[in-house]
Amino acid sequence: MQSPAEPPALPLSGTKVVDISNFLAAPMASMFLADFGADVIKVERPQAGDEVRRWGEVKDGVGLYYKAVNRGKRSVTADLRTPFGVEVVKRLVRDADILVENYRPGTLEKWNLGPDVLLEVNPALIIVRVTGFGQTGPNRRRPGFGTIAEAYSGYVYISGEPKGPPLLPGFGLADSTTGLMAAYLASVALHEKRRSGKGQVIDLALYETLLTLLGPQVVNYDQLGLIQERAGSRLPFTAPRNIYRTRDGKFISVGGSAQSIFERLCVALEIPDLPQDERFRDNRARLANVDALDEALQQAISRFDRDELMRRFIELEAAISPVNNVEDVLNDPHVVERGNIVSVDDEELGAPLRMQNVVGKLSRTPGQIRHTGPALGAHNREVLVDMLGFSEEELAQQGIALT
Repeated sequence: MQSPAEPPALPLSGTKVVDISNFLAAPMASMFLADFGADVIKVERPQAGDEVRRWGEVKDGVGLYYKAVNRGKRSVTADLRTPFGVEVVKRLVRDADILVENYRPGTLEKWNLGPDVLLEVNPALIIVRVTGFGQTGPNRRRPGFGTIAEAYSGYVYISGEPKGPPLLPGFGLADSTTGLMAAYLASVALHEKRRSGKGQVIDLALYETLLTLLGPQVVNYDQLGLIQERAGSRLPFTAPRNIYRTRDGKFISVGGSAQSIFERLCVALEIPDLPQDERFRDNRARLANVDALDEALQQAISRFDRDELMRRFIELEAAISPVNNVEDVLNDPHVVERGNIVSVDDEELGAPLRMQNVVGKLSRTPGQIRHTGPALGAHNREVLVDMLGFSEEELAQQGIALT
């Protein structure tokens, strides 16, 4: 029986996840599962490991991005192209709940690790397949990464200034949103398995989540023939919504989607009569006259320093935010109070490492980052030898190091 002083088990404790993926989207999916207690065993290529180990910045030869994306997981090494690697995966999935992969369609089948093989080993296994274009359709065999998906989905077309070229996002938007969706779908399938006792295959393309998140574009085109064009920071369905420069050369983000909010921001800017102007009397009128609206707001905003505007808007409960960089975010009192950034000890670096905390707060069983992304093959002995029963001699023959 659980001791009153013992913290409750994390929501996904007892859930075993086998992650044989690389790069970003699928590893992010298993990261979200690990955050809430799943035992995620990540299988990486010997010597090389996941490509993310060599993405972005490094410190003391250690890739920092890997540390965050693969937090809470265990790392073992095996080459899936070999009979030994195939056997490792088969043994891992015998009692696993979820397997996550992101190889191009047909690759796992070529290695004798397709869903038919894996589900024969474990009929209750949930297989999450993340690819550029999905397992079906004429584009299914095309290589696809987040950058391709962002353009293909329609997101890039609407991103940028009206007279400028389309712009890609400054981070892995398609990968990140796909990771979230993959974790959600895995949780849905896990819930269904409790009823049926059966596993299933989840087929998710990188562009699909972004396509849905783009909002009313499809229905607007279907019913009105409208194609949304680039509009900078504006939105086609609400105004004001933009970035404005303050007197001291800083930037703020302002939104006035609700009429009451728009009226309050006008009071804060000492232009209380602006909502009485027929051009700005309601949201549809403001959309029709958005150039004049932005000009009036920018003129008013340029009379104030950013900190003074923040004080005024907050007092009047008008919607505003400073345009923060990452240093601003880490030092923000609200972010600190909410615990949105957490410091986690890292064995490789020999020092704490700050990263984004678990997203969302469960009142009774909150998630937890148990450790940063591990060194390559750090758990070879405890998983491959102690759990799966391979001998040290077998691993030595495969050139797999034990720590």
